[in-house]
Amino acid sequence: MHQSVLLHEAVNALITDPQGCYIDATFGRGGHTQAIIEKLQPGGQVLIIDKDPDAIKTAEALKAQGLPIIPIQGSFAHLDQYVEEQQLQGKICGVLMDLGVSSPQLDEASRGFSFMREGPLDMRMDPKQGESAATWLAHVKENELSNIIKTYGEERCAKMIAKAICAARIIEPIMTTTQLATIIKQAVPFYDKYKHPATRTFQAIRIFLNHELDDLTLGLDAALKVLNKGGHLVVISFHSLEDRIVKQWMRKQEKGDQLPISIPVFAKDIHSAVKIIINETPSEAEIKQNPRARSARMRVAEKT
Repeated sequence: MHQSVLLHEAVNALITDPQGCYIDATFGRGGHTQAIIEKLQPGGQVLIIDKDPDAIKTAEALKAQGLPIIPIQGSFAHLDQYVEEQQLQGKICGVLMDLGVSSPQLDEASRGFSFMREGPLDMRMDPKQGESAATWLAHVKENELSNIIKTYGEERCAKMIAKAICAARIIEPIMTTTQLATIIKQAVPFYDKYKHPATRTFQAIRIFLNHELDDLTLGLDAALKVLNKGGHLVVISFHSLEDRIVKQWMRKQEKGDQLPISIPVFAKDIHSAVKIIINETPSEAEIKQNPRARSARMRVAEKT
């Protein structure tokens, strides 16, 4: 069963007006959305965004029950476009982003996200968009694969893993998750006994295929664009690459206009787009109950 990480903390940080409109930019299976709705009063509503068609099916079912939600299948990189299409400009009081892959996606072997379950090597958030991992691995060049594994997976053994994958695909196509996981495990001479050696490579391939980091940067900019003054942007990340982007983006927006040091200005004259108000990690109790929470970090910024 999926457990939303930092659920109550995120929802409490998000809602500034119980009658406002909010965006759950990564709906998943609706844990955050349902918690948001419980705190809303008549007139409040939630715009839901997710690439995953299964997530949107869940959202449509909730909408059919009469919940005040607007489901949209797509990337949160375009959330400003969706706000315009729904004529919600000037109404957005908060945006929530819960980054990464959801537990249901990992648990469903047919989606190909998990190296722990035998399934087709897919890894696409939207199975109708782009190449599957199997198709991409069949033609990607070894040096490009190595760079992607190193950059998006922060994997020290990237060169060895890329070489092993490219050698294995000559013998037979790499079509399943466990097939790829076995190749990686055999290629790595040493690894953390508490972490599967395929963890970082699977992460890297998934992030690359789904354009996750590019979408994150675009999504942060789009969220700032649509938020009302005083509205909150809440972002939960699960690994250092995501968190670094969020942290640096928020700091840049808080710092404001970058003027030459030779120009004399008062602090009040520098335009700051946001104010960082929360930087939080899960409690020990939550981590004990839900181990997936151990790497999570929530950052919250208020639009000024």
